[in-house]
Amino acid sequence: MTKRTSRLHFLDAIRAFAILMMLQGHFVHSLLGDVYRDKSNLVYTVWEYFRGMTAPTFFTITGFIFTYLLLKQNTKGIDNPRVLKGVKRAVKVIFWGYLLRLSFYEVFTGTVNPSFFYVDVLQCIGTSLLLLIGVYLILCRINEAWFQNIVLSIGVIIFLLQPMYGSCILEFLPKTVANYFTNRNGSIFTLLPWFGYVCIGSFMASLFLKYGKRKMFYPYAIIALLSVGVVLVFYSSTILMVIYSITGVGVFKSVAYNNFLFIRLGNVCMLFSVFILVKNYFTNQMITKIGGRTLSIYIVHFFVLYGSWFGLGLSRFFYHSLTPVQVFIGALLFIIGVCTTVLYYYKYEEELKLQVHHLLNSTNQKMKATVPEAFMLFRNTIIRTYRNIRYTRR
Repeated sequence: MTKRTSRLHFLDAIRAFAILMMLQGHFVHSLLGDVYRDKSNLVYTVWEYFRGMTAPTFFTITGFIFTYLLLKQNTKGIDNPRVLKGVKRAVKVIFWGYLLRLSFYEVFTGTVNPSFFYVDVLQCIGTSLLLLIGVYLILCRINEAWFQNIVLSIGVIIFLLQPMYGSCILEFLPKTVANYFTNRNGSIFTLLPWFGYVCIGSFMASLFLKYGKRKMFYPYAIIALLSVGVVLVFYSSTILMVIYSITGVGVFKSVAYNNFLFIRLGNVCMLFSVFILVKNYFTNQMITKIGGRTLSIYIVHFFVLYGSWFGLGLSRFFYHSLTPVQVFIGALLFIIGVCTTVLYYYKYEEELKLQVHHLLNSTNQKMKATVPEAFMLFRNTIIRTYRNIRYTRR
């Protein structure tokens, strides 16, 4: 096995870990009874801390994998095939982010639910990818080193300026746009600070591509990531206070007093070092498949847990009502059920599509035989109009 192949398995393993952590985290957070949410309980405190690593890991690995595939191509700029693929992927992710939050009940009553306009993880990831592509297209013609240094700078600046934009309301912007920058209207994830993690992941990928073929790269990478992680987790607040005492710039003090971004980045670096250390064990096809189907897993879990369009998910019936034992067993079954459903769908995707096609054709033939001609004419008119609208939009 080549190093390149091992590296790809290692990336898929981190992405699989992040999506599995997301599944159990959402399940426990939604269904665990309030009486058991005791922060003095060691088990709950440890679970809550590790749950906080999920989103930073997911955004970091998103920037890492996308940039790794982008810069690995021989062509640069707009001719790079990964640019168009990235744009399509980003638009698809944003589309699903909004679609999952649509309430059919509200649509049937002639309105749109306010939560439809909230920005969640999918919209944030999709928009972050578009921004990253924009930065790449601007800088790639100059020098790849510029891209590498600029994305690192953007990530660090976003983290340092968090006290300034963290309290912004942005009333002068339409809510749909403002929701990408402030959570005051209900958004769960916003571009700031989460785009910062995508940029840091992008910077890490550029280093892996630049030095990854060197003989001792992985041992040095493990030591470097672990060291950076320890410094960020345990000493970043102290370092920020020292910088504040030297420069007198208040933002460093503000970040030091609410230093969750750099600490979580340290967690991610330490996690990366662990996964690189045991990377040779991540050759199982199941891990690769789960890591490659994160969007589908997210979509299925959203329907099952939150109900999405119809609101008939597990959280509607068991919201904050289960015991720890019930949650533990339920989360395990939930993870297995969601992942199995997605993997089996893709295993038999062609067969399922063929069966659906035959079913639709059969239904269409029966309708032609039983439904009055006038109704069929009306139905065909609607279909023709819809197709014309789609053609026009394209």
